[in-house]
Amino acid sequence: MVRIASVNVNGVRAAFRKGMGDWLEAGGFDIVALQEVRAQDEDLLPLVPGWHMLHDPATAKGRAGVAVLSREPSIAHRTDIGLKTFDTKGRWLEADFLIGETLLTVVSAYVHSGEVGTPKQDAKMRFLDSMAKRLPQLRKHTDHVAVMGDLNVGHTPLDIKNWRGNQKSAGFLPQERSYFDRFFGSGMVTGVDGVRGRGHGWVDVGRAAHPEVDGPYTWWSQRGKAFDTDTGWRIDYQMASPALAAVASEYRVDRYPSYDTRWSDHAPVVVDYNL
Repeated sequence: MVRIASVNVNGVRAAFRKGMGDWLEAGGFDIVALQEVRAQDEDLLPLVPGWHMLHDPATAKGRAGVAVLSREPSIAHRTDIGLKTFDTKGRWLEADFLIGETLLTVVSAYVHSGEVGTPKQDAKMRFLDSMAKRLPQLRKHTDHVAVMGDLNVGHTPLDIKNWRGNQKSAGFLPQERSYFDRFFGSGMVTGVDGVRGRGHGWVDVGRAAHPEVDGPYTWWSQRGKAFDTDTGWRIDYQMASPALAAVASEYRVDRYPSYDTRWSDHAPVVVDYNL
């Protein structure tokens, strides 16, 4: 059994000051994908003794950053999602692991948050388009792939508490959600924006484990009482290739016991895979 966790840490140094280290050591994880690390190697390394670390920091200090921690070393890694038109450092990190005779690829991904009508949204859409091109290539690389992280899109109304009021907001736009219709669809798929395309056949492990229920949410605004009232968004995913999804045995969101025990505004997503 391989236990894989993913979490947007909202700044790894602050997260460790607030208690992330206790969660990391107590969870029995084999692989942990981090997003929004917002640190350099020399900042992250001292925080994770006993772990092998792959880290792709953003070009601009204090922004983005993705990492993969593992108990056993990876055999290869890559950071190129294929986009040449703008800087994607700190947003896509692929790591290969040999589990027995099985090649497992884990991707830590941090999709742009976006902002309607701005260049930030244009960048987000280009990144999602590059994801759509990269996903089939990963399936050719190995049958066992997990793409995980803060993907910054709620796929369906089940993924956002107040979805009716957010239909024109970044993170729940029809054009964004349509990508996820194709990521998780099979055959020819018509997205919620009316665009038709071929489905990729990936499995949303969280939704497969919790069909037709609200959430479970993974992010809550820092404002008001969003956490206390569970007014959240499910924007953190583990997307598994069909072969890997077939051996997923448990999915959970490590929701914090209370607002004051949170070490990030996102909660970790954890899945056990019986490889």
